[in-house]
Amino acid sequence: MLDRTVAPPVQPLARVTLPAADVSNLPSGARLHVLANAAQPVVRLQVVFRAGKTTEHKSGLASLTARMLLEGTTTRTARQIADEVAFYGASLECDAGYDRSTLTLYCLTRHLPALLPLVTDVLTHPAFPEAELQQLKTRTIQNVRVERQKTSFLASERFNELLFGSETPYGRPFDSDAYQALTADEAKLFHQAAYAFGNAEVFLCGDVAAERELVAAAFSVVPSGAQQLIASPAAGLAGIPSGEAVVLPSRVVVAGSLQASVRMGRSWPAPTHPDTHRLKLLVNVFGGYFGSRLMRNIREDKGLTYGIYASVAPRELGANLIIGTDVKGESADFTVSEIEMEMRRLQEELIPAEELETVKNYLLGKFANELSTVFEQCDKYKTLVFMGLPESYYTDFMQQTEAADAETLRELAREYLSPATMKVVVAGPVDGPMD
Repeated sequence: MLDRTVAPPVQPLARVTLPAADVSNLPSGARLHVLANAAQPVVRLQVVFRAGKTTEHKSGLASLTARMLLEGTTTRTARQIADEVAFYGASLECDAGYDRSTLTLYCLTRHLPALLPLVTDVLTHPAFPEAELQQLKTRTIQNVRVERQKTSFLASERFNELLFGSETPYGRPFDSDAYQALTADEAKLFHQAAYAFGNAEVFLCGDVAAERELVAAAFSVVPSGAQQLIASPAAGLAGIPSGEAVVLPSRVVVAGSLQASVRMGRSWPAPTHPDTHRLKLLVNVFGGYFGSRLMRNIREDKGLTYGIYASVAPRELGANLIIGTDVKGESADFTVSEIEMEMRRLQEELIPAEELETVKNYLLGKFANELSTVFEQCDKYKTLVFMGLPESYYTDFMQQTEAADAETLRELAREYLSPATMKVVVAGPVDGPMD
């Protein structure tokens, strides 16, 4: 009879290999990456451009341009685009991130030939209709106004300002006046430059063996368009050393709020750093899963929050560590001191063998689970492409995670988890000693 009081034994994880993509250069200048898997008759097509915040010359232009692509073309209205997508039971979205913009289509494989003309039309012939432009700006500004009533949003916004600088793409806060002033002509010019197909990476995954040539042909006939943006994407982030002083208050006062949001962190080594996998293990011990040090202390022992996390945001031009939680207003400063105490523990004490083994098993098991579908496999592959990582990156991750020892992690904690190097932001009801 099964004894449910005894945990099942942990089995060592078998070798996990990321499927190789078939890559080809198209006449338009785009690169096509294909990961075929016929397990389900579905397909995901993503067209990715270097058209994120790091390439915009006016605040908000990248986001506005990406979202306007689905608001009408020279041959289709926004309603016609939405109706066509819905008719085929598909999903079509376009979003701008910090570094890149991505148009994503999900559909059944048999509907891909019918939807490809819509995709290329949206990408190459956006009309930027004035009525839809004004409605989009109004909705966006209203949404940000609502978000700025939340301590969590305000804390994250100020943290990015402090860490990266308020004039850089990663740290610049949303400016409602600047966004309202953007015009359709500015969006058209940005589109012509940033959405040239010579800059595109096309990712096709799923049940696509019979559709590859069709997709290649669709994106081959599209002209490469205008030249790339003149400004270097890296220019806006050059000169953001770790610990650079920024004259901004570290506390955002929210009158009448009962809750305070805490954000802490610092700049972090890029994924290409030789210690990146061991640092990932260290961060997970610290605050990367439900049984982490921070969760046990701040949630389980002290009862100050429902959740607290520590994670790394590996953007293309600058990674950072971020620690975040929401607590009662009067508990914010005590929470910060407890987080700093957990950092010092990792610097001073060796991680017990049982705890280290648990976190290793969690990380490796989570990694294997994240490769369960071809879409997730493609996401891992895209990380290699955009971050400039070697093909052995994930194999190295598994090997180095398994081999990491407590002494090495303690040395890394002494180098990277010092409270003195952390930016600290509290958004809450009371102005306190942090200012």
